[in-house]
Amino acid sequence: MRHDGGFLFALRALLPLVTLVAACKPPPDERQHMPQADPAAGLAAIERVGCAACHAIPGLNWPKGALGPSLEKFGDQGMIAGRLPNRPDVLAHFVRAAPELVPGTTMPAMPLNEKEARDVAAYLYTLRAK
Repeated sequence: MRHDGGFLFALRALLPLVTLVAACKPPPDERQHMPQADPAAGLAAIERVGCAACHAIPGLNWPKGALGPSLEKFGDQGMIAGRLPNRPDVLAHFVRAAPELVPGTTMPAMPLNEKEARDVAAYLYTLRAK
């Protein structure tokens, strides 16, 4: 039986690249599912704690902060703060206590309880490209 060594060599060479590119894609929707979280309550918490002072946030008309990144299309991002995997458990922890996860970040710890942090994460996951 004849084997095409060139094809197998190319396949082996491309596999790490394909894996790396796939890892950069945003997680599938089901990985961003936040059971027992309320996106509407998340938007209310975002407004209450003043996240828009630093971030432009769809759903809030004012203010439109520019110190932090815009959160428009956040649900499509593969990373949180460019360093952390965009997973529900990580995001809920990050919005509540960013300095614990990313020392030196300019994002402060926010006055959110665990339920509110999950609600905020659920809202952020609704922000996607249309």
